[in-house]
Amino acid sequence: MNNSAPPTRLIIVVAFEDDGEGGLRPAFDPREFQSESRATNEARLLAASYPAVIAWSREARPDIGEYGPPTILFQHGDVPDME
Repeated sequence: MNNSAPPTRLIIVVAFEDDGEGGLRPAFDPREFQSESRATNEARLLAASYPAVIAWSREARPDIGEYGPPTILFQHGDVPDME
């Protein structure tokens, strides 16, 4: 019998700023949203102020450490590899 919780959907937005050495660093901690449309709208707004922004979602079962592949909802600029 499987007692793990049903999967949830993580919806995240991250903006990046210049790190002063020719690269990018996260401008703030990842922000979690309750809907993909709200995350996409926020990412579009942030794109006016940051050189790179990404909004993504994935199914997750954090109770057992399972995370599905991310789906990009919105991307602006050359987003650094997050893995």
